Amino acid sequence: MNAPEMLASAANPMACLAETHEPFNLGSELVDYDMYRQDRALVEAVHREGAAWADESLGRFGLLTGSADYLELGVLANKHLPELDTHDRFGRRVDLVRFHPAYHQLMRTAIEQGIHASPYADPRPGAHVARAARMYLQSQVEAGHGCPVTMTFAAVPALRNTPALAALWEPKILSPVYDPRNVPDAQKAGLTIGMAMTEKQGGSDVRSNTTRAYPDGTATGPGAAYELVGHKYFVSAPMCDAFLVLAQAPGGLSCFLVPRWRPDGSKNPLQVLRLKRKMGNASNASSETELRGALGWMVGAEGRGVRTIIDMVASTRFDCMVGSAAGQRMAVSLALHHCTQRSAFGRVLNQQPLMQNVLADLVLEHEGSLALTMRMARAMDQRADEHEDALARLVTAVGKYWICKRTPQHAYEAMECIGGSGVMEDGPFPRLYREAPVNAIWEGSGNVQCLDVLRAMQKTPAVVGNFFAELAKARGGNAALDRWTAALQAEFKDLADLEYRARDVVDRMALAIQAALLVQHAPAVVADAFCASRLQGVGGHRQYGTLPRGVDCAALIERATPRRQAG
Repeated sequence: MNAPEMLASAANPMACLAETHEPFNLGSELVDYDMYRQDRALVEAVHREGAAWADESLGRFGLLTGSADYLELGVLANKHLPELDTHDRFGRRVDLVRFHPAYHQLMRTAIEQGIHASPYADPRPGAHVARAARMYLQSQVEAGHGCPVTMTFAAVPALRNTPALAALWEPKILSPVYDPRNVPDAQKAGLTIGMAMTEKQGGSDVRSNTTRAYPDGTATGPGAAYELVGHKYFVSAPMCDAFLVLAQAPGGLSCFLVPRWRPDGSKNPLQVLRLKRKMGNASNASSETELRGALGWMVGAEGRGVRTIIDMVASTRFDCMVGSAAGQRMAVSLALHHCTQRSAFGRVLNQQPLMQNVLADLVLEHEGSLALTMRMARAMDQRADEHEDALARLVTAVGKYWICKRTPQHAYEAMECIGGSGVMEDGPFPRLYREAPVNAIWEGSGNVQCLDVLRAMQKTPAVVGNFFAELAKARGGNAALDRWTAALQAEFKDLADLEYRARDVVDRMALAIQAALLVQHAPAVVADAFCASRLQGVGGHRQYGTLPRGVDCAALIERATPRRQAG
């Protein structure tokens, strides 16, 4: 003990044992809250878009997803990452990916909740809306396991291109049973489906794929057996029971259903080389594989592989919208929660005008994202209607592009509201931030989405009229929106260099449809602020926290702030 310590000890014998300070002015974990009921924008959208019948069950699910124990599953699934065993200890090929029990619990709950298949297992008005709401709540807990859940959901319309295959596989795909065992599908009561499209040399350009498919007998065409030889650079969720795979058949690029096990119980040679090391989406196993004569059955017509699998891709792209809207909600929820507790310079953060501007702006971004996402869910419920079908084909690409690209900056800005603690790995924001770019890149990057918008307009020019008809429902509700819509219409009169201008045009389309939905359905405090901040001046090309004068930031903050349950 040195001299100062001896003096302090003599004056106060307890000085050496006391804490150096008393912690105060601290935040707390956002847990044990009602994730559904306290998201007013979500509750309103569920009722508005046709799924009021699901309100009670969504309420129960929101209590589960907001509970401390359930949120901890997301933490554990990302702390203990998947591991690959290519062989067992005796040398047999097993291609087994091991996951933490938390991952399996999340998968089990998602499938028991029907997030993987409910619109097909129980079709009814509002089924896609209710399912999207559940996916949105579940994704706030953990995003990675949503990949196999989404692909299973999206595989159904693709398989239906070949009814004989659908009849064999659908009952177990639609089953609410999760069985993670590494055993043949015949031994399971429930199955999951993955996807293997891209290759090293092509990425999004799947027509450049080199994997070959050879007839496994005299029969060819839909439902016939083929052997696939080649590689896939991205196979998501390699523990799924079967995969939709693109390969070059004699008649051109075709789609195949490739099981992990052959019908005789032997292992199909779809061999996992390694798991990808990703900056985000870490709990989900993505892999590189080689197909060494793997059995697969043709789905859809020969040479029509892209057209067949696009039915799957359309649904996975929609789920990218859902997942990114969910990421925005979790990010702004955490920021709002923190800023109700933390003080700086003598005032609680959410009472300070500049912080109010930032928080309210983050709320507005999420409100627009969720409104557009749930509107597209209603369009998916009504594909038999010509207008709704046109919206689903055109606006899903618009929404996937805009919402997913806005999410990384949204996550960062919400993290900055926390300050230095937000960057620490023992908190939720690093995972949210790393996850944020994933949906913008997967299932077609930003340029691919913009080109798909142009392709839809070129293939079916009437979809442009459907889009503006949707905007017209809000005509007269906000002068800024009316001016924005008129200027946007003028863009389509000049088709020169439209591809070069595609991002700017799609940006403006996204803001227009979001604003139109909010003007029609959201409280005036939301709609007016959205239009004033996004459709006047520089629009979406701005920093968060630059809302104009006159916005009722306090009302927006109050509307969106989650609170822990009493007791």
